[in-house]
Amino acid sequence: MKLRTAAAVALAVLLAGCAGGTGGEGASAPPGPEQRELTVFAAASLTEVFSQLEPRFEQAHPGVDVVYNFGASSDLAQQIVNGGPADLFAAANTSTMKTVSDAGLVDGGSTVFATNVLEIVTPPGNPAGIRSFADLARPDLKVVVCAPQVPCGSATEKIEQATGVTLSPVSEEPDVKSTLGKVTTGNADAGLVYATDVRAAGDDVQGIEFPESAQAVNSYPMAVVAEAPNADLARAFEELVTGPDGRAALESAGFGGP
Repeated sequence: MKLRTAAAVALAVLLAGCAGGTGGEGASAPPGPEQRELTVFAAASLTEVFSQLEPRFEQAHPGVDVVYNFGASSDLAQQIVNGGPADLFAAANTSTMKTVSDAGLVDGGSTVFATNVLEIVTPPGNPAGIRSFADLARPDLKVVVCAPQVPCGSATEKIEQATGVTLSPVSEEPDVKSTLGKVTTGNADAGLVYATDVRAAGDDVQGIEFPESAQAVNSYPMAVVAEAPNADLARAFEELVTGPDGRAALESAGFGGP
């Protein structure tokens, strides 16, 4: 009888211990990290670098999901002015950032973090034999450029003015990635894109540097948007881009220093 009683007590203690180890009915698991989204509006030419930095930032900030809106800087600036939900804006030139700052939507000023220049892009092997910026004016070529209102198109116009060479493009694209796509899909003999886009396209294209590109160096500014819901995360992302890891990623992609 005593043995049965002792066994029952031991079983009760064991069950109580197990209940304590698993939290038991009514206990709750420790809360996880707060789930937040950092929304970054960024120039299309930053797609590869910023996408590369995304997992590094999310790993350092548990619970944070970085959401990008890549596109033409002028379009993104207008979206922000119209109330687009951006925490951070990274543009491909200073004039598009000015659109946002003039509207009073930049918190604390902007920081230039990179530079970029245009490069001629052709299909692999350069079948049209293009060797210079002036060659792009040849009437036998189908040339594509960015529209004048976007930074890569504005840079194209500056080079035309500096050289006196007038281009007659078959198409003016809404952003640099669309311009590159016209060449990679065989719809153009050549285009003008950023040097970084040529490098990102790899063997799908051939790049041709030209000295006149120095006449139109684009500076890339970045700023936290005024009253951004996640301004603290935006500043942390800005620190990542301008810090050693971001600097290395930008240089590897072909961007110049600020």
